[in-house]
Amino acid sequence: MLERDPLIRWALAARDAEVWRRPDAMVVVCPDLSHWDRLVMSGDPGALAALLREVMPQVGGDFRPFGSEELVTAVVERSPELEVSARFAWMETTEPVGSKAPDGPAPSWLPESAWPEVSALIEESFPDSYAKPGGTDVKRWAGIRDDDGRLLAVAAEAWSTDEIGFLAGVTTRADARGRGLAARLCAFAADEQLVGRERVALLADYWNTAAIATYRKLGFAIRPVAAARRSG
Repeated sequence: MLERDPLIRWALAARDAEVWRRPDAMVVVCPDLSHWDRLVMSGDPGALAALLREVMPQVGGDFRPFGSEELVTAVVERSPELEVSARFAWMETTEPVGSKAPDGPAPSWLPESAWPEVSALIEESFPDSYAKPGGTDVKRWAGIRDDDGRLLAVAAEAWSTDEIGFLAGVTTRADARGRGLAARLCAFAADEQLVGRERVALLADYWNTAAIATYRKLGFAIRPVAAARRSG
C-alpha cells in the first residue's frame, strides 16, 4: 500500500536508496536525489514523525523529509524539531504530449561532446539548475539549435528510473525566449522518456509561473509537494 505513491516508487529505484519501515510508515533515504539528500515519506503522519526521529540521527547530514505537501505539513505539525522549508510542484504525465507542442525547429539528443555548450548555456540562463552536465544521475541532454548551429534551449533526463522518466535543467537562451522552444523541447524529451515507462515527471518552483504554465499546456498534471528541515 505505501509503495503505490509515485514519489515513493521514484525514491525506491534511486541510486543507493535505503528503506526504513515501521507499521504505517515508510521512509526512503535517498542521497543526492534531484540535488538534495532526501527522506521520501509515505504513510501515517504520526507514525512517520516517530520514524523520522529514528532515521534522521542515523543518516546525519542535511537529509530533508520530502513528500506530498499535505503529508509533510502534517508530519511537521507533529515534530517540533522540524519546519517546512520549501513548497513546490511535482508535475507529471502518463500520456504523450508532443501533439500539444508548438511548431518549430526539431529537438534532438545531444552528443556528450556538446556538454560544454550545455554547461555554458546553463551557467548563463539557469545557474541554479539542479541538473548540470556530469552531475549525479544526469543521464543525457536534449537541445534545439538555430540555423547557425547555436544552442538555444536544453533539457535533461536526470534521476529517471525504469518506471518514471524525469525532466530537469530546462532553460532557453535569454534572447530566444517567447518562441515556444522550451515547450517543444520538453514535449520531445518527455515523449522520448515515456516509451516503456509509466510516467514522466519533473519538479517546478511555484514562482516560475511561466514554466508551470508551459507544462500545464502540454498536459502535465500538478501535485503540491514539500520538503522539511531541522528547525532552529
